[in-house]
Amino acid sequence: MSRVLVIGCGGVANVAIRKCCQQDEVFTELCIASRTKAKCDALAEALKGKTRTKITTAQVDADDVEQLKQLINDYKPDLVMNIALPYQDLTIMDACLACGVNYMDTANYEPEDTDDPEWRKIYEKRCREQGFSAYFDYSWQWAYREKFEKAGLTALLGCGFDPGVTQAYCAYAKKHEFDTIDTIDILDCNGGDHGYAFATNFNPEVNLREVSAPGSYMENGKWVEIPAMSIKREYNFEDVGQKDMYLLHHEEIESLAQTIPEVKRIRFFMTFGQSYLTHMKCLENVGMLSTTPVMFEGHEIVPIKFLKALLPDPASLGPRTHGKTNIGCIFTGKKDGKEKTYYIYNVCDHQECYKEVESQAISYTTGVPAMCGAMMLLTGKWNKPGVYTVEEFDPDPFLDALDRCGLPRRENHNPVLVD
Repeated sequence: MSRVLVIGCGGVANVAIRKCCQQDEVFTELCIASRTKAKCDALAEALKGKTRTKITTAQVDADDVEQLKQLINDYKPDLVMNIALPYQDLTIMDACLACGVNYMDTANYEPEDTDDPEWRKIYEKRCREQGFSAYFDYSWQWAYREKFEKAGLTALLGCGFDPGVTQAYCAYAKKHEFDTIDTIDILDCNGGDHGYAFATNFNPEVNLREVSAPGSYMENGKWVEIPAMSIKREYNFEDVGQKDMYLLHHEEIESLAQTIPEVKRIRFFMTFGQSYLTHMKCLENVGMLSTTPVMFEGHEIVPIKFLKALLPDPASLGPRTHGKTNIGCIFTGKKDGKEKTYYIYNVCDHQECYKEVESQAISYTTGVPAMCGAMMLLTGKWNKPGVYTVEEFDPDPFLDALDRCGLPRRENHNPVLVD
């Protein structure tokens, strides 16, 4: 028996919660908490009679540590699943530490206000020392390692697909396929079509900040930063076809460089259509991606938040999105003294996801790994005090769970490499 508190009730949380309820022998009790309790109530009502999981709901402001502590102490969960915004990672980690509860999330911390002077000072120091300028990085959460260790608690970071499953793929490759890994290319392809002129597949604030930032990759132990969208490749993805993909900065590069230190190069590529890039560049040029508040008719507004209000809600894209995603990792390295290549990946169908959990595949491929990661913690398969990323645990039971729960792996032992 386990009791889990889920914070968040957006598109990814919707998937994770529905999948938890399918595994009701593990997730026996679930509390869904969000700033907007009505969303939690609606999801609980939709699941009534479809699961043995006992579901309750609550209202909470995840920016408020005291509110979080009160909720955690009242509900007394075995695990807190943070499926809210990455801006709220640290407040939820603080509350978990104070209440003595294990923690997990799906994306690493980044600040909501990138103009905050205190944060800016630390950020600029990291840029100089590390060599990459993305707003999101693991340092803020890795700083909690000793606190979680001393408390005998586990914090699992970034247990979505990328980050998350991609790191498990790396751990699996290292454990089963290679003696040494030389290069890792992480490829994220979304071949879905939602029919809108422009929309983002997950939170617009997070998505647009991520893809408009400079790209970076790790080579020979050092970061190499490049202008946004300046490295383009083409790749023929199984069940999707030929797509343009662009090199981005992504958080798993940072952890993999530490956990698999022999790797000479780690890159991350994501596919984009030309229409998406044109819209994004136009919005960036007119200042709509800015996080700096501006005055408009006597009111202070943040441009990217206003843009978010205008764009379609990613949670609404499910019924109109067709096509498939293809996400995975290509490796080069050596096994038994011989050169070797290997590709491990998943293909996911948007419409099949909607039929099962009323969601498109982007939310599905993040929500299912979140549930499987929670299952690993609750069943004791992943259990060590401290703060960890996915590749620091045994990948086998996690990937086996993904195979059973809707994200089966595929393998190719002679893949086309990315130049």
